[in-house]
Amino acid sequence: MAIDGPEAGDRERMTARLRVGLFVTCLVDLFRPSVGFATVKLLEDAGCVVEVPEAQTCCGQPALNSGDRSDAAALARQVIDVFENYDYVVAPSGSCAATMRNDYPSLLEDDPAYAARAVTFSAKVFELTSFLADICRVTHLEARVEANVTYHDSCSSLRGLGIRAAPRRLLSSVEGVTLTEMPETEVCCGFGGTFCVKYPDISNAMVAKKAANAKATGARMLLSGDLGCLMNIDGKLKRDGVDIEVRHVAEVLAGMVDTPPIGGKS
Repeated sequence: MAIDGPEAGDRERMTARLRVGLFVTCLVDLFRPSVGFATVKLLEDAGCVVEVPEAQTCCGQPALNSGDRSDAAALARQVIDVFENYDYVVAPSGSCAATMRNDYPSLLEDDPAYAARAVTFSAKVFELTSFLADICRVTHLEARVEANVTYHDSCSSLRGLGIRAAPRRLLSSVEGVTLTEMPETEVCCGFGGTFCVKYPDISNAMVAKKAANAKATGARMLLSGDLGCLMNIDGKLKRDGVDIEVRHVAEVLAGMVDTPPIGGKS
């Protein structure tokens, strides 16, 4: 793994001292642990000391999006208690990272015991690809994956965190990867957490267009940084009989593609 700039040695020494708390996310924990292992590899290869606190739980986004601010605030306090002493908090999810980074300060602004802590905490929360590219300054990955891929920008990463270039810069450094952009890559896939449950017909229409756009690229593999989007898109591709392998971007960046793709048979 290469680090850019004339002070690469200084950056490597600096990064080696970073103690990172990995926020695993509910979906990774329950449905795709391989993403967690790939994330640990990427962070350790970048020189970080990675710890995975066992006391972590949900970031509170489902409750917050459903209007349950009380339970969302309780979960936010628990997350802060567990993670606030790390140098950085990294999540392989734009969705969870955006919730912790953008919503915690306003969610806890009236709590005198947590208001200031929430502001300090939120500033050190990062989505994985942004952390690798923008904080660790990674410019080259020691991975090789022979695949024509296309990339879906999740709403939380793109709109919530302003992340677009980071995953593409990292993918361009993986030997064997060719990125073919799909039409309207920035358009929502229709998942939206509870949105797909509350509005299934609208959600299905949205993911149908996303699946068609992915198919039009001729790519063998579809990637994204959010597991919710990936599971949603993969489900539609399979229902339509489209043979595109769906994976979290961390798995390709780490070169860990020996496990079956999302929805694949082990």
